[in-house]
Amino acid sequence: MLSTVTSPHDLDEHFRTTLGDLTPPAEPREPHAPVRDGTRLTGAQANSLFDAQLASRHLDLAARWLRSFGEGYYTIGSAGHEGNAAVAAALRPTDPALLHYRSGAFYCARAAQVDNTDPIRDVLRGLVASAEEPIAGGRHKVFGHPDLQIIPITSTIASHLPRAVGLGFAVERGRRLGAEIVWPSDAVAICSFGDGSINHATAVAALNTAGWCDHSGLRIPVLFVCEDNGIGLSVRSPEGWVAAALSAKPGLRYSAADGCDLAATYDAASEAVAWIRRHRRPAILHLSTVRLMGHAGADAEVAYRTSAELARDLARDPIVATAKLLVAAGQATPEELLKRYDEAGWQVRQVAEEVLQEPKLADAAEVVAPLAPRRPVRVARAVADAGTAAGVSRTAVFGGRLPEDAPPLTLAQSINATLTDAMVTWPQAFVCGQDVALKGGVYGVTKGLRERFGAGRVFDTLLDETSVLGFGLGAGLGGMLPIPEIQYLAYLHSAEDQLRGEAATMSFFSRAAYRNPMVVRVAGLAYQEGFGGHFHNDNAVGVLRDVPGLVIACPARPDDGAALLRTCLAAAVVDGTVSVFLEPIALYHTGDLHADGDGQWVSRYPAPAEWGEAHVPIGRARVDVLGSGEELTIITFGNGVRMSLRVAAQLAEAGVGCRVVDLRWLAPLPVADIIRESSATGRVLVVDETRRSGGVGEGVLAALVDGGYVGVARRVASVDSFIPLGPAAAHVLVSEDSIIQGARSLLER
Repeated sequence: MLSTVTSPHDLDEHFRTTLGDLTPPAEPREPHAPVRDGTRLTGAQANSLFDAQLASRHLDLAARWLRSFGEGYYTIGSAGHEGNAAVAAALRPTDPALLHYRSGAFYCARAAQVDNTDPIRDVLRGLVASAEEPIAGGRHKVFGHPDLQIIPITSTIASHLPRAVGLGFAVERGRRLGAEIVWPSDAVAICSFGDGSINHATAVAALNTAGWCDHSGLRIPVLFVCEDNGIGLSVRSPEGWVAAALSAKPGLRYSAADGCDLAATYDAASEAVAWIRRHRRPAILHLSTVRLMGHAGADAEVAYRTSAELARDLARDPIVATAKLLVAAGQATPEELLKRYDEAGWQVRQVAEEVLQEPKLADAAEVVAPLAPRRPVRVARAVADAGTAAGVSRTAVFGGRLPEDAPPLTLAQSINATLTDAMVTWPQAFVCGQDVALKGGVYGVTKGLRERFGAGRVFDTLLDETSVLGFGLGAGLGGMLPIPEIQYLAYLHSAEDQLRGEAATMSFFSRAAYRNPMVVRVAGLAYQEGFGGHFHNDNAVGVLRDVPGLVIACPARPDDGAALLRTCLAAAVVDGTVSVFLEPIALYHTGDLHADGDGQWVSRYPAPAEWGEAHVPIGRARVDVLGSGEELTIITFGNGVRMSLRVAAQLAEAGVGCRVVDLRWLAPLPVADIIRESSATGRVLVVDETRRSGGVGEGVLAALVDGGYVGVARRVASVDSFIPLGPAAAHVLVSEDSIIQGARSLLER
């Protein structure tokens, strides 16, 4: 008798007992007739879906069994949610899916629609961290398979929902923009999630963005499926809250069904999918489910749930409900269903014993192999090929005045010209963000792009960074080349997990079967003469440098702005690289270096034939030698480059030869260049405009130590403080005076 927890034994006993009480009808329905009155689900379909439900249930039981002797590493299961098999049946196997971790029956049902797939083996391999698991290869237990168009997600909340909106955009708009979309033109993107997740900021952002797009006339064919079991770990969703919240979302068609009733779920899902496929608009399907066996294997439900609650959930077991449906329709006898139930259990147990013998990931190199593929030769070739392919269309796009024929450009102008050339080179590329279209960006960096390429490729988004990044990630999965802009570095922090948890993990957890190429342009860093305070002068990049595989480019000079951006774009196309292109706001419109009017901070824009020669590989620094270059090495980036060059010029006049190393890449750091240029002088001054704690300088010094550098080193860095408004900003930021003082202290040693 159920008391304090719904155990595997409880589920098994309830199933067997209920089947023993069922009686087949005198006249069975035809297999291809509705399984009951008023439904579109046939008896044959229900029979097939029951097999998917059984497979999912026994996989959950196997997860507990494997964990009991230390060979299983994941026990969050789908028990109670098996009605989602009907959602898979309502879709096509070519509809891209992002699945909630309780969508196991969906996975099994879709696999049944595709030849040469084995969902039982797939899932079991994930549970035991087998290196032969088909999507993540032992790196995580996820639902994913490229042959099933199931894209792996790792979120335990709703951080994949913004990506789903981007997927819908790619499905609907991608071909018109020249992207190679792998899904049919009438495909529907689906994402599933739990009831507790609807309260998360990413879910709110995604649902709001989908509705905003629909209201704006932008078609987004996405089905949001909320699998509502009424409880998130131990926190109950208030009665009626989920329905009230979801049904009130503007621009989203809402429908609901009993997710434990296979026929009701199928009917509701079929209607929703048909509506989306016809109208190309977003919809929500709200399924009422139950959670059986707790949140995961270690969950002691007795601490927060009563026996009566557990008994009510057990009574709604979807496996039992489908068995009743089949028997009542005469599609199977209780004895036949029990035999199928036991056979499914034995099959799962047998395969589990087989996958236990499979190898695990063997070493660190194997673990990180798919993390961030780097093929620098191909990237360099892509840059050169882009220049070769650039044709007469450039003249028309640039309005008859090519940038290489214009006077030298500032950083902002150089980035603008490079974006224009990128849009010509790659028709699948698009620019989006806040104020990037009509306004041309806060600092004019995207000025003219909308006029050159139209509103379909350069468009403003709603003011939500999570949605901007998620939109780009989904579009990248769909074969497009997103170039989203985050208006200020400080604005990025509210959406960082879209880069850390979503963007950076895609290749890693899919063994590079899926990728989401993207170049995120971010206006940032400080030195705007105190304007705007910390929300417009942000010097915190530590959270970005901590993301495995993420590339961070930081150009200081106009020619590097063009070269580094082309590299990031080519790497996205070739390797699926996700890059953050960090643009120093204070240098956007700077034209002079040492004196007003000297024009030493502008650069000639290279003609297409020169792009290959001007290419800068990821992780290569730039070095300026002043004087003999034998006394001091200054390592810096961003605004620090201009300040350091000014200081180095003063030192050179005093007979002190300096090397100024512009890192250009904050991740990965140009370690070889750092070691070489530091060893050349034996004195290193790191000029770090980010903060002393968690700043870029820490990584540079660590690279010197790890590289066996023999010499002296010190750094000047900004204070561990937010940047205040007005003149007070100068008190916490690196200055030319502090650089001079640091250099002199090293030279005295």
